[in-house]
Amino acid sequence: MTSRAFTTRREEIVSAYVTLLKTIDGTGDFVSDIQSKVFGYLRFWDEIDEFPEINLNAGNEGREYQPGAFKWRFLTITFRVYVRDEDNPQKKLALILEDLETILEDNSSLAYTESDGTIKNISDISIISLSTDEGSLDPLGVGELIIEIRY
Repeated sequence: MTSRAFTTRREEIVSAYVTLLKTIDGTGDFVSDIQSKVFGYLRFWDEIDEFPEINLNAGNEGREYQPGAFKWRFLTITFRVYVRDEDNPQKKLALILEDLETILEDNSSLAYTESDGTIKNISDISIISLSTDEGSLDPLGVGELIIEIRY
């Protein structure tokens, strides 16, 4: 397969994040253990049988054209976190969102694989928003962390 220099790498980048998030195991800097419950696609509530769970999905993507035929690609990714906790689901969400923020900050130049097998890195991450259901689904909870990456 021929690699095109500036086409989308949505699937490859989401896959790289899924692999990275599976390292959140409750040790070291992490307080949550979500290793086996990370998916690179959205799942419905009725499909979730183990909590917590994180679903990632790629959103809008745009281009910024630069001199010399160079293009920046900008991709929005949503991290959706589902929890169940009889005592305090909002606290559990907050801790997982902190772990997500930690892993994003520690991996600001995440590596992904191009279609021709070469390894590239994203250039920049910006957190666009962070939100929760604010307790309206108690004892369940859902939170979202939306980022924009430049690559």
